[in-house]
Amino acid sequence: MIEIPARRGKALHLRRGQKARVVNTKGQQVVDTWAFNAADLSEFMSMEHSRVAMGRIIPAIGDALVTNRRRPILTLVEDNSGGIHDTLFAACDCWRYELLGSEGYHDNCTDNLAAAMRELGLAAAETPAPLNLFMNIPVLDGNRVEARAPVSTPGRARDAPDRGACRDFGLSRGAAIPGGSACRCRSAAAAADKPISCGRRRHSR
Repeated sequence: MIEIPARRGKALHLRRGQKARVVNTKGQQVVDTWAFNAADLSEFMSMEHSRVAMGRIIPAIGDALVTNRRRPILTLVEDNSGGIHDTLFAACDCWRYELLGSEGYHDNCTDNLAAAMRELGLAAAETPAPLNLFMNIPVLDGNRVEARAPVSTPGRARDAPDRGACRDFGLSRGAAIPGGSACRCRSAAAAADKPISCGRRRHSR
């Protein structure tokens, strides 16, 4: 199990048939999550294409998230976090924090992605829109969006699968999966930054 420190990112390689589990060990923390085809980083998990493929804006158990070439790359096989996640918001970046009034450098998920990929000797050509695990962004009145506090509760890395907030993904093809968390902004900023855990497991047959 890999602990992702607060306001940092980590990445791991997964092969077809392996699972990645993300555990919100402290609860209330959002995790920006990406998946890239390890053989060709220009192919990556795409929220725009996934929403079309799923027919909804929040993945449900059994849904396949697809790439920008409309091929499955991750499948959600388990979710006991409350099921509220986001596919609409872009990853935070230095320019967002400038707009929010931050002075000087501020940790952000865009830079966390690049740093996590570098640890694997990889470099993505762009920052795709992430799957924002545990992020609560309801659509109001059919048009407006609002950032609210996550509904996930704390989980522990060694808990049984039905306890605490965690998500399991099955791999449809070999992938490099980075994820990380910077601090949250606006209405979710009241909760402190916390670490989360991420691990890989073989698919149980």
